[in-house]
Amino acid sequence: MSADTVISARKLTKRYGDVLAVDRLDLDVRRGEIYGFLGRNGAGKTTTIRMLLGLIHPSKGEVRVLGHLADGGDTGWLGRVGFLVETATAYPNLTVWENLEIQRRLTGSEPDAVRRVIDQLGLDAYADRRAGRLSHGNLQRLALARALLHRPDVLVLDEPTNGLDPAGIVEIRKLLRSIADEHGVTVFMSSHILPEVAHLADRVGVIGGGRLLEELSRKELFERARTLVESKYTEEQRAEALLSMQLERYFLQVTGGVA
Repeated sequence: MSADTVISARKLTKRYGDVLAVDRLDLDVRRGEIYGFLGRNGAGKTTTIRMLLGLIHPSKGEVRVLGHLADGGDTGWLGRVGFLVETATAYPNLTVWENLEIQRRLTGSEPDAVRRVIDQLGLDAYADRRAGRLSHGNLQRLALARALLHRPDVLVLDEPTNGLDPAGIVEIRKLLRSIADEHGVTVFMSSHILPEVAHLADRVGVIGGGRLLEELSRKELFERARTLVESKYTEEQRAEALLSMQLERYFLQVTGGVA
């Protein structure tokens, strides 16, 4: 594992009885990059993430995060990781501010951390609203705020834009790009939506059937899509929509199924 590698997986395998959820997966995520982990539902994305965070033990292989074995006895490295896995949750009878204040005290974050993440995630209008009354999209924002509260070195996100409207997706995209570029945070994000990953990630790993099928840089991904279409559109939005369609077609070709 090189000094520039933040997340490393070697022959990572997870089996549930007769079901092989993750199959001999090798992975290297570099410091300060946004890595898009792309696959259809059931491809093995969440199982992989749970092993990266030490939430479940691999059947074979190993994972190292920040140089530490994810399923080893030392858990101190988790304090340098922020994460959102599967469903966003919160204490429903507490306000957004109260939920974040509890997290701040648990992580020992600075006194102004709650204000900082509320501003980052656009939650100011909801700060005094009980979490149980939030829309799904704003609950997702709250979960992201909790993950960012302690200024992590690594951010692991499972479908981070799930439930957000188009404007919210653009805001989260800008936020993730800024924390990677300006603060050197490594972002590992999974998604089943190829255009969203393609417009944000520095590199994209395509997973299917629990195996890493292909890995490409953003430039390589768009070049691959451009070989499939010659566009005569001049309007930026229409051209982007057409390219997105071709990216989806490429995704289906690689994974061999329906997204």
